[in-house]
Amino acid sequence: MSSPDLHPDLEAVRFLLGTWEGAGKGVYPTIEPFAYREEVRISHVGKPFLVYGQRTWAESDGRPLHAETGYWRFPPGGRVELVLAHPTGVVEVEEGTIAGTTLELATTSVGRTATAKEVRTLARRVSVEGDVLRYTLDMEAVAEPLQRHLDAELRRTA
Repeated sequence: MSSPDLHPDLEAVRFLLGTWEGAGKGVYPTIEPFAYREEVRISHVGKPFLVYGQRTWAESDGRPLHAETGYWRFPPGGRVELVLAHPTGVVEVEEGTIAGTTLELATTSVGRTATAKEVRTLARRVSVEGDVLRYTLDMEAVAEPLQRHLDAELRRTA
């Protein structure tokens, strides 16, 4: 089966497509700082959205840490929308802007199951330069103010 053509509405974000691998670091007042490895896969199915999957594991011993899956949407006018589900019981909707190869987003909605930790706000900045993707994630959760949680650099491997 051949891969479908990229939807014309996604030509401007073709730079996001691929498998990205690299490392990052995490901090937050309620946990010990940690280093992690990460893989991100961004693909398409010929429709006007990108399919996103991410997983991380501890750099120290390889144990799984986190995963998320969802969709990136790009309405007209330099806008971006992100819909994500986390296995921790959190779902998020982020909206923002895209300028060149930089995306800046912030939550417009966070939902959670009864047993999920409280997450109030998330903000992401993703920037791609050639085959290098860098991102930061800020988080407001568990009675802590909005602050840096993750910082990573990934390289396109496929």
